[in-house]
Amino acid sequence: MKVSPDGGVRAAGILLMQKGPSRQFLLMRHPTRWDLPKGHCEAGETFRDTALRETQEETGIDPADIEIDPDFCFEIRYPVSYKKTGSQVFEKTVQYFLGYLADKPKLVLTEHDSAEWFDWNPPHAIQAQTIDPLLEAVATHFDNQQ
Repeated sequence: MKVSPDGGVRAAGILLMQKGPSRQFLLMRHPTRWDLPKGHCEAGETFRDTALRETQEETGIDPADIEIDPDFCFEIRYPVSYKKTGSQVFEKTVQYFLGYLADKPKLVLTEHDSAEWFDWNPPHAIQAQTIDPLLEAVATHFDNQQ
């Protein structure tokens, strides 16, 4: 975890979707919850660079195979604390991007127990704090494109 000059924590991830009519999206499984490939920004890294790097590290998907939607970025902020910093609370800013894949690649998982492709069928009720608001924003984005 790197603290930014403003005292906050920055992170980024990508919601990966298959191109085409199926519009399946990928979620990663932690022991107690679903999540996206994401991680903390390194010094000098943009949110987008972080999202692509973390996705490659956690799934094995080459960034060149991901088409980032230039018209979508979802940002969420919330307080976090970490075991190694005791009771100190930081404001965490996470930016999520929408990335498209031509097909389902073979995943090489390094930080998650498993992964699953979910059918796009909003509204979704997966994880209230971050995943559901992100999926709602994606649904609105898709509606606005029609």
